[in-house]
Amino acid sequence: MELIERIDLLVKLGTYMKGNDQEWIHAKEQAYIRNSWFTPEFINLSIKNISELYLQKDALIEWINQYPTLKSQPTQPKTIGIVMAGNIPLVGFHDFLCVFISGHKCRIKLSSKDEIILKHLVDRLSEWSPQLKEQIEFAEMLKNCDAYIATGSNSSAGYFEYYFGKYPHIIRRNRTSAAILNGDETTEELERLADDIFLYFGLGCRNVTKLYVPEQYDFAPLIQVLKKYDYLAEHHKYKNNYDYNLALHILNKKYYMSTAALLLIEDANLFSPAGQVHYEYYTNREALLSQLSSNESVQCIVGKGGIPFGMAQYPSLNDYADGVDTMQWIEDLN
Repeated sequence: MELIERIDLLVKLGTYMKGNDQEWIHAKEQAYIRNSWFTPEFINLSIKNISELYLQKDALIEWINQYPTLKSQPTQPKTIGIVMAGNIPLVGFHDFLCVFISGHKCRIKLSSKDEIILKHLVDRLSEWSPQLKEQIEFAEMLKNCDAYIATGSNSSAGYFEYYFGKYPHIIRRNRTSAAILNGDETTEELERLADDIFLYFGLGCRNVTKLYVPEQYDFAPLIQVLKKYDYLAEHHKYKNNYDYNLALHILNKKYYMSTAALLLIEDANLFSPAGQVHYEYYTNREALLSQLSSNESVQCIVGKGGIPFGMAQYPSLNDYADGVDTMQWIEDLN
């Protein structure tokens, strides 16, 4: 299959994802039934972002033009195994996209939390181009691959290193995102920050779980705008997390601020559980920015000098999950 044919198939897929085919609607419904964290709101948001930011012809061509060695067909096709996470809907789509556009074979181990939507989309691609049945496959065990891309937690990364370490590999660990506030943010900027915190229930590596604020920061305007996501408290799993952590803080007599759907806790830890965000005071913004930029646990820095407020969950084709250029890595396999 020629490169332009793969591009055209992806564009067709993007159009399909924005449509109302009954089987497509059913697949999305089943994904929510299987995993209640995947609400229709967040499934549709992920699909909208992929179809509009990834699967547009101009964007795809501009992206692949950065890789002049990319050929219609690899001289020596490889089988690349992908272990996908399941924290947000279609979180592994970009890895799939990179392998597919490169022309290599793709063998995918899906998370049990997110195993319906991508399978449906691959079925559609295979209907439009039956030869893809030999190029894309799903497997419970990723054996006999030439290279691996594996995404998981810090603990699972050790297993990935053990099993895949002798092959070319990209292994991704826990990451999260932080925001640096100056204290002069507008209401609109704070509302966008609320999106960075709450979208996908805060479960993605691009979600802000840590706020850095100047000394004497006034939290009142921020707390007010965070209330626009109070409706998430109606979600039983999210509310269970919120209530559990609230009970711990009350028992430990720890100071906290809250809305109906979020706890704000002063804590040095970058990572926070669902329903909670940590904050910390800073005095030197440039030193803090340098420190966060070199921290391997930080996926995104949001705020002035970083990603604009509200854009953390809208990555482009060039926003690679861990700063490693996946496309270049694949090209270097040849």
